[in-house]
Amino acid sequence: MRETRIIMGMPVIVEIVDSSADADAFEKVFDYFVSVDKRFSTYKKESEISQINRGEISKREWSKDMKEIFALAEETKKETAGYFDIQKPDGSIDPSGIVKGWAIRNAARILDKEGFKNFYVDVGGDIETRGKNAEGREWSIGIRNPFKREENVKIIYPHGAGVATSGTYIRGNHIYNPHEPKKSIDNVVSLTVIGSDIYEADRFATAAFAMGKEGIHFIEKLSGFEGYLIDTDGVATMTSGFAHYTKEK
Repeated sequence: MRETRIIMGMPVIVEIVDSSADADAFEKVFDYFVSVDKRFSTYKKESEISQINRGEISKREWSKDMKEIFALAEETKKETAGYFDIQKPDGSIDPSGIVKGWAIRNAARILDKEGFKNFYVDVGGDIETRGKNAEGREWSIGIRNPFKREENVKIIYPHGAGVATSGTYIRGNHIYNPHEPKKSIDNVVSLTVIGSDIYEADRFATAAFAMGKEGIHFIEKLSGFEGYLIDTDGVATMTSGFAHYTKEK
């Protein structure tokens, strides 16, 4: 069973291969994503993060999830030498760069707890998988050609890892370098990161993209991570272990 809904302003795709999958399982996952959107969307005036940005909620009133996200964001900021920062140049807070991967990981855990062994969760191109696909083979993921989006430049097999892609070719320049916030990132168009799970892959993909071309070297140095960068000239650079994920087991 496979279903797609638009949540958080992007397609959320859930596929459960197990024969025990039913509508209730899908509703649990989609309801979770809706709750995340209601809490963390900076586009919703009534969201918790919007109320925080307006100074209407004190820190002691924050939800457990909000406190967790702020703690994880601060940890990521330290681990990336400040290239990841949820505080924007205008002083407002936008946690979307860490919330998406965190939410996908939590959604996958919901399905884990339900006992499912074979599934796929994709939110705006950031993906977490388990087990096998409907054909009984490994899940495969295409890295799109940013200059010709109907084409894939690589097919990868995550082998249970999380896969996140940061780029400007769909949403424009929505990522910025916190160290030079007025300067646009104009030498990279796409960076795909493979990590132990989608939360890990997503947060470091955002930070590495903010570094520009140097981001792929940052990923190279991270233990347990691999990456694939495409620059504005269409030249691809991959980390030393990336090829491991281009082959089906």
